[in-house]
Amino acid sequence: MTALVYEEKDQIAYLTIQNPPANVLSSTLIQDLNKAFDRIENENSAKAVVIKGEGRFFSAGADIKEFTSLQASSDYQALSENGQQMFNRIENLSIPVIAAIHGAAFGGGLELAMACHIRIVTENAKLGLPETTLGIIPGFAGTQRLPRLVGTAKAYELILTGEPISGSDAYQIGLANQVVADEELLDATNRLAAKIITKSKPTINHIMNLISIAKNESFSKGMDEEAIAFGDVFGRDDAKEGIQAFLEKRKPHFQDK
Repeated sequence: MTALVYEEKDQIAYLTIQNPPANVLSSTLIQDLNKAFDRIENENSAKAVVIKGEGRFFSAGADIKEFTSLQASSDYQALSENGQQMFNRIENLSIPVIAAIHGAAFGGGLELAMACHIRIVTENAKLGLPETTLGIIPGFAGTQRLPRLVGTAKAYELILTGEPISGSDAYQIGLANQVVADEELLDATNRLAAKIITKSKPTINHIMNLISIAKNESFSKGMDEEAIAFGDVFGRDDAKEGIQAFLEKRKPHFQDK
């Protein structure tokens, strides 16, 4: 049985973690994520991705039992690098990935959520990196992504104490984009994804790349790339349609060209 269910509907790819009881991030689940993103990239029809968890949790962390089967430091390093590569793939995807978080996102589960571009959480969800309470540390780039999202001071506090925070607190410190009631999570996520997919896919692809450059490159490099992308977009049919629709006071009908 696969630990991840794939469904695509209306240009939104839904990835549902089904690894009961806690939806832990096993090596099998990471392999399933890789296969799912292979499919998304190969089929090239989706304009947004939603990752959610089945049951009580988004994902309650890495598979601790799997850790006990490893022996050498090199085995643990390889495990870390494998997870990092998968999460980098998510972060560098050319379409947005939205994490819909309920129940708990701990350890590797929160690291997965932080690799996504947008996070929507329920008020009572619990989020945290509790690895230090086990005498270990985050290994899927949690020490690198959390400071970028919440600042270094808060990252020190959250990682060193290992204490979880609520979804409402995660929203307050900038770890989540939206906080909603439990029963509203999927509707809120779908509404956001539905707004995104009305846009032209070439513009989505350019925005994903340009914001990534803003995080990782110099300001001048980002400006140069923005100007190149600006020129590319204005040569496309969707730009002509968008401008014409604005002038005619109607909604545009983009063809993703």
